[in-house]
Amino acid sequence: MLANTTQRANTHIIVVGRPTSQSDPMTYLTDRESYAKNGIVTWKGNVRVWQGDHAMRADKITYDRNTGVLSAKGHVAIVEPDGSTTYADYIEFSHGMHDGIGTAIYIRMEDNAKLAGSGMRRTNGLLNDLSHAVYTACQVCEKKPDAPPFWQFQAYDATQDVEHKRIEFDHAWLKMLGFPVFYFPFFSMTDPSVKRQSGFLMPGVSPHDRYLGTYVTIPYFWAIDKQQDLTVRGLFSSKTGPELTSEYRNRMNFGQVDITGGIAYDTHHESQFTNAFGNESGSTNEYGIQGYVFARGDFAINRNWQAGANINLASTANYMRDYRVPGYGQEMLNSNVFIEGYGVGSYLRFDGQAYQGLNQGTIRNADLPWALPRLSYDFQGQPDILGGRFSLHTTDFNLWRKNGVSDQRGELQMQWDRPFHNRLGQQWLLTARLDSNVYHATSLYQQPTYYPAHGSQVSGQVLPTIAMKMNWPFLRSFAKGHGSQIFEPIIQAIAAPNTGNSSNRSMPNEDSLSYEFTDTTLFSLNRYLGTDRLDGGLRGNVGIHQNWTWNGHSVDALFGESFQQHIDHNRIPYSGLDHHLSDPVGRVRVTPNQYVDVTARGRYNPWTRQFDYGEGLLSTGIPALRFTAGYVYAPVTPYYYYATDYRTQGVNAPYVVKTSEITGGVSTHWRQYHASAFFRRSLSRKQFVANGATIGYANDCFGLDVMYIKQYTRIGGEQRNTTVLFNFTFKTIGTFGING
Repeated sequence: MLANTTQRANTHIIVVGRPTSQSDPMTYLTDRESYAKNGIVTWKGNVRVWQGDHAMRADKITYDRNTGVLSAKGHVAIVEPDGSTTYADYIEFSHGMHDGIGTAIYIRMEDNAKLAGSGMRRTNGLLNDLSHAVYTACQVCEKKPDAPPFWQFQAYDATQDVEHKRIEFDHAWLKMLGFPVFYFPFFSMTDPSVKRQSGFLMPGVSPHDRYLGTYVTIPYFWAIDKQQDLTVRGLFSSKTGPELTSEYRNRMNFGQVDITGGIAYDTHHESQFTNAFGNESGSTNEYGIQGYVFARGDFAINRNWQAGANINLASTANYMRDYRVPGYGQEMLNSNVFIEGYGVGSYLRFDGQAYQGLNQGTIRNADLPWALPRLSYDFQGQPDILGGRFSLHTTDFNLWRKNGVSDQRGELQMQWDRPFHNRLGQQWLLTARLDSNVYHATSLYQQPTYYPAHGSQVSGQVLPTIAMKMNWPFLRSFAKGHGSQIFEPIIQAIAAPNTGNSSNRSMPNEDSLSYEFTDTTLFSLNRYLGTDRLDGGLRGNVGIHQNWTWNGHSVDALFGESFQQHIDHNRIPYSGLDHHLSDPVGRVRVTPNQYVDVTARGRYNPWTRQFDYGEGLLSTGIPALRFTAGYVYAPVTPYYYYATDYRTQGVNAPYVVKTSEITGGVSTHWRQYHASAFFRRSLSRKQFVANGATIGYANDCFGLDVMYIKQYTRIGGEQRNTTVLFNFTFKTIGTFGING
């Protein structure tokens, strides 16, 4: 049916929807109209025609009433139902806009994708067959429109499947800057207008790997529905058995689920190796059927409560190394299940935690704890009538080890803070705090405490603490009002009962295995990381904080010491608190301009005349070229202190190895190019820990990144070999990677 319109419409809205049916009516607008006796109607000028969700304009359109053929030529433009626009020199339709042919076809799609052909045939409104087709998503140079785009597919013919949203090419060449680089007998891709569609993804090819040899990966993506999908990937290698991995994702209104897993037949056999403690470890049977599961889920129960889980399990670390499973190189895998709630000034979390050791040369699974369950609660009240604020904290758990201490803990920590100031500008903070713990423990003679006691033990501790802290900032301006200086003395007095040597009172120690006395903990009531060990006794802390800021320059410094009435040996060596007068600690940050930023902190032992701790960080350069460097020093490696029985055997050899490590990095970008590199080296062990580099190029439609990564972490006596990764990204098509 053809309907004439007697007046021009202001605007016609095109709705993206289904392909037009040949039974849909057709509407047109034209500047001039003429009729011939043979039944041919001619429209000229700014001609516009609509049928369903199609809209077309042209300089001239003829319509044959006898055959139903519609012909258009001269600046032909058609807005398709999917939102794309088709341009042509000449196009001819039958059955409305359902079937047709055309010449000099140019289709502009989403994300600046373009598909062109010398001719086109449309069938049933669903298939567009183009001859001598060209496809690209690159911008065409305005100054040189005849120059080839950065990349393009040039094919003998191409088929655009409007119904299934796919484009297929036959006998296609991938051309870069006009030069052919790769031939595809057949290539299929998703229409750029589709964000998710089932089909094979870009395969991966790797010519060489230490454990896999030459291998290929073939992934398949299944868009189950609008909220969930599944990706399955097959890996086939020349050195070991195949692997099948999959990832399931589900995004719901009340939460999300992400499950990744794999199974493989690993044929590698491991040999003996020497672990970190100098012991010989025999060969293992960690080969054959292997696998892993990484699962994560978060769910909102209501506006105040949510629950979730994060499960990470792998059959062996060697399998993760052999098949490049993400997470290799970590010391352990952590799993937890939780429920947590948020209130006004309160937070509660109830969870269970488990760990799997990956570096069996250092960490044995039997030594790792399971926290089943664990409860944490924090509350902070509103200011009271005295101007103070009450807070409460508790972390309670049942902890089990196959080899080591198993214990249960109940904790209650209550604190009241009252800030005030006086006319002298002094800022005061009065704090009253009560820490209390109760324990039931078994196997205390094993790690990490190594007590001589056997059987079960019940113990506890209560520590009331009162503290007063005073900050007295003095402010002056200089440099004709463009600069300011802050001079701020800080004094703190803390009074609490002497806790004595709690390390000999049969109390478990789960969260206070390290002691940090630095500028960051100088004024802390408890300088342990947890509450299984507490700082008691009478002590005072003093510090001087200064800050200078002028004309874009800044210097900030803090120096201080601690005075303690009693000395015990609760702390691991090199704590900095072995004398009544502590080791001085300090921090300095210098920012002379926007191009340099230097931060250094440390702790100096005046009795040994050595630094027992130090670290520094430097960042310098311009936005286009930036350098970073870092250094950290400690006279020991604290992690290993509790690994063996330090009470009877003394500290082990890995513990007394110094921590002296330097890191460095550089990054730059210039126009469409970017590069970066980093390294991490242990000076005490005289070996690198890791290093890597990236260099790349990116424009509006293409990206190339070449990445180099080398990790020196030894797991099972061996380390992963060097990784070189080439990533090619083609806009609207995907990323193609090659591992080396």
